[in-house]
Amino acid sequence: MPIKTISIYGAGALGGAIAAKLARRAGNDTTISVVARGAHLDAIRRHGLSLREADAETPLNVRLTATDDPTTLPPQDLVITGLKGHQLAAAAEGIAGLLRQGTRVVMILNGIPWWYFHRDTNSRHAELQFDELDPGGRIWRLIGPERAIGCVAYQGAEVVNPGEIQLSHKGRFVLGEPSGEMSADLEAIAAVLTGADLNITTTPEIRSEIWSKLMGNAAFNPISALTRALMTDILADPALMDMVSKVMKEVRAVGDALGAHFSMTVEQRLEQSRHIGGVRTSMLQDLMGGKPLEITPLVGMLVALGRLTAVPTPVSETILALVTQLDRENRRGS
Repeated sequence: MPIKTISIYGAGALGGAIAAKLARRAGNDTTISVVARGAHLDAIRRHGLSLREADAETPLNVRLTATDDPTTLPPQDLVITGLKGHQLAAAAEGIAGLLRQGTRVVMILNGIPWWYFHRDTNSRHAELQFDELDPGGRIWRLIGPERAIGCVAYQGAEVVNPGEIQLSHKGRFVLGEPSGEMSADLEAIAAVLTGADLNITTTPEIRSEIWSKLMGNAAFNPISALTRALMTDILADPALMDMVSKVMKEVRAVGDALGAHFSMTVEQRLEQSRHIGGVRTSMLQDLMGGKPLEITPLVGMLVALGRLTAVPTPVSETILALVTQLDRENRRGS
């Protein structure tokens, strides 16, 4: 799979960080472009894209093609989406316009992705689609689950100013085919990203990685938004940590019912969380920015899949009701 043209669709915090690293290492025969919008796009066009990595003395600044109109870009060899799950359906047509025969799309998503049950052999639900994740099957139809490469990101990132991104630590990314195959495409994409100084691993069990990360996301993201608390604040509060633990147990129970394998116990996952530091979760960042919250992939689908598998999720159901109303009020206020 020759990869000479790469577009990052949604160059916010995480997408922008990947774009900057790819642009820094790209050769003369490789073109990196980004699709962004608003003040962030304007700043990238004027001053370039700036990335400050953890412990770096000076920021990295790169110049690259930046647009809010994907129709101005040619078909790509590889598309990487930095959009959140609730933003994908509206962007499906734009992403589809960047595809040629053989183009793969790396979907960096938190929570349950729209393609989750494509070629799933560990449950009885292969090819099941959820309107909550993909209204009217728009993404499934325009992009196609056969193009998707799953990506689980363990990387704290924040747009601190338009055109400027800050990484909180040296993160890692796990890539996998929905089918579980260790394909040539997967190897080629991993090699390109590794060459850009990204910490990449590949797995035949991308769904298990999704559930392992969801243990933290389904708990910390909505609780941080509801309380406005940093990770360190949540970890220091016994009542909040009890709630986090209960959500993690619900995540594990639903994941187990769907055939996922967890490498950590809830207690080990909680202990790992203590090393993250005083960061704002992505949902708290969106709340403070007046943006719609990423609720459905993180909490809504946990509840929905709990019902599908007859696994009770009472704490997550309560959190879902509260954070959904918070989202309504936040949008009204903004």
